[in-house]
Amino acid sequence: MAKRGKKYRQVAELIDNEQEYTLEEACDLVKKTSITEFDSSVDLDLKLGVDPRQADQMVRGTVSLPHGTGKTVKVLALVSEAKQEEAVEAGADYVGLDEYVKKIEEGWSDVDVVIATPDVMGTIGRLGRYLGPRGLMPNPKSGTVTMDIASAVEEFKAGKIDFRVDKFGILHTSIGKASFEASELRENAIAFLNTIIKMRPASAKGAYIRSAFMSTTMGPSISLSRSSVTSI
Repeated sequence: MAKRGKKYRQVAELIDNEQEYTLEEACDLVKKTSITEFDSSVDLDLKLGVDPRQADQMVRGTVSLPHGTGKTVKVLALVSEAKQEEAVEAGADYVGLDEYVKKIEEGWSDVDVVIATPDVMGTIGRLGRYLGPRGLMPNPKSGTVTMDIASAVEEFKAGKIDFRVDKFGILHTSIGKASFEASELRENAIAFLNTIIKMRPASAKGAYIRSAFMSTTMGPSISLSRSSVTSI
């Protein structure tokens, strides 16, 4: 087992590993467990009672966090010339088509979100091998394939996130920064949880949210009670 540093051990003592905390308690406690010199992200991890191998149990979508993630989001808009001015005015960091397709194929990846219009999907389809593994390939289900480029760019810049359950049934997302107020973290968490609960597949059996944990970057995990995340 890896030896934990002094700072980690100190903040870990604040957490009772035998206790499950309410969402409100966890949002207060997680702010005290950041051990990094930079402003740590606050992450929320859920274990869902779904089988992602079944198409009808794939939990995937988007949610707009009321207080954003605290991160500066770099958006690339892959659009035809007719839509480029719209994307620029909406605040996209990179706008174009052929030149960015070439850059991505050559290894460029300095971007957090890629948005495209339906008419260019045939052109960028071959980018799946590069963008797919990073979860960046534009997809209608994640709100990144749309004709309303301006709204999509503005929403992602403002804190809209996309999520997708992994092959183990786990959802991992950032709900803010350690510098956020506890109330802001709680409101972001509630927005995310409400979205996940509404997306419960009809074919999912038993408990839907099996477990939930909150933590900061490199910090210890805080176990949340199932009742506090399922009855919000």
